[in-house]
Amino acid sequence: MLDRDGFRPNVGIILLNQRNQVFWGKRIRTHSWQFPQGGIDRGESPEQAMYRELHEEVGLHPQHVRVVARTRDWLRYEVPDRYIRRDARGHYKGQKQIWFLLQLVGHDWDLNLRATTHPEFDAWRWNDYWVPLDVVVEFKRGVYEMALTELARFLPRQDHRNRYLRGGFRQRDGDSEKGLAPFASHVFELPPGASFEPDPQTSQPAPNDEVPPRAPC
Repeated sequence: MLDRDGFRPNVGIILLNQRNQVFWGKRIRTHSWQFPQGGIDRGESPEQAMYRELHEEVGLHPQHVRVVARTRDWLRYEVPDRYIRRDARGHYKGQKQIWFLLQLVGHDWDLNLRATTHPEFDAWRWNDYWVPLDVVVEFKRGVYEMALTELARFLPRQDHRNRYLRGGFRQRDGDSEKGLAPFASHVFELPPGASFEPDPQTSQPAPNDEVPPRAPC
C-alpha cells in the first residue's frame, strides 16, 4: 500500500526501559542495528500497527508498555534504487513513518524475539537514548535523528534517590575513584534462541529489506 507519492505508511518504535535506555535490535543474520518498525496494513490505524509490530518483532503485548508520545506528523525517508526491486522502481520511493515512544512496564524477560515464525532480530540490548547513528543504515539516519529529537522532550523524569539500592545493586568499592559509573555494564537475560553481540558500534550496517513484500498497490 503506497501513497500517491510512492511512500509506504510505516510505524517506528522507540522502546524505553525504566532508565530511559532504548531497545536496540540486531537484524537477523546481519550486522545492522535498529529500532523495531513495520508497515501499516490496509484498514489499520498507526496505533494498531504499532501494537501488532511490537508483538511480532519483540514479543510484547499492550499490557507490557505505556504509550508516552508519538510524532505529530509523518517522517519520510527515500530508499536508494539499488535496494529496490526492479519491478518496484518508479512506483516505490520509500517509507513515511509515525514514531511512537513507549516505556516498558513489564520485565526484560517479557521480550521474545521468537514470538512469530518470521523473526526480525536475533539479538538485542539496552542502549543510551542517543543511539550511535553510524550503525544505522545510512538512508535512515536522518529520520532516526528527527524522531529522537522530537520525542526527547517527552522522556519520563527519573527518581535517582537510592535507585541503586532499590534495584539490589551497589557500586563496587573504588569505582567512583576510577571514574566508573554504577551499571556501566550489566547482564540481562536474552529471549529464547537469541544471541548477543556486545558492541554494535563496531558493526557495519547492512541494507534493510525496504521494498514492499508484494507489488506496489
